[in-house]
Amino acid sequence: MNELSDKEMLRYSRHILLKEVGLAGQLKLKSASVAVVGAGGLGSPALLYLAAAGIGKLILIDDDAVELSNLQRQVLYKVNHLGQKKVVAAGKVLASLNNQITIITHAEKLTQDNSAALLNNADIVLDCSDNFTTRYSVNRFCVQHKTPLISGAALATKGQLISLDLRNANSPCYGCIFPQSDIAPLINCDNAGVISPLLGIIGSMQAQLTLNMLLSHSSDCVFMSINALTLQQQQFKVVKDIDCKECR
Repeated sequence: MNELSDKEMLRYSRHILLKEVGLAGQLKLKSASVAVVGAGGLGSPALLYLAAAGIGKLILIDDDAVELSNLQRQVLYKVNHLGQKKVVAAGKVLASLNNQITIITHAEKLTQDNSAALLNNADIVLDCSDNFTTRYSVNRFCVQHKTPLISGAALATKGQLISLDLRNANSPCYGCIFPQSDIAPLINCDNAGVISPLLGIIGSMQAQLTLNMLLSHSSDCVFMSINALTLQQQQFKVVKDIDCKECR
């Protein structure tokens, strides 16, 4: 992992030209392990860019199969993938994009019980899931193991992006921002819809924040919202909640 092959030098030449990346930075990406929970609308663009960027090991976790309604926004998949497990189809697509990285797939739902086994070797975890149960399970793992967490969400025409460096004891966690409630949300993509390019915007930004963190360009907490119709962005300052049930 301490050098790049000739093919890798050519493949990542546009990164190596950048003073913000360079050869040393590309080697950091090559040695990194990133877990992506959810290989759907957010996971698709995030995984494509992480694979293209040369993240050495990608861990894909998703228990769903590809359905026709997914193809409106989940750009990893094609018609010939219908019925296949998403991680199986995604693994093939990503390997065809970059055969110089390691891709590990888990066709199972991440839960509180299996999170340690699935995420244990990750340097950063991307939460690209679509339900709060999974989000809180991911958050608890990241809090307990001091693993950076980059979470994305999109519904209808609004998106959210959260980056938390949980290696820092003063960092808020996902539960500080969204305290867990016993009341399940009434709306989701299945009943409210979502405009397709918004997933690409949020997922790509998750990939960019991953590179920023791996290359030590940013360790600040990021919490922002995006309006897909106006392209307006808002950033919010968030702090650790001393009464948070997840990380106190």
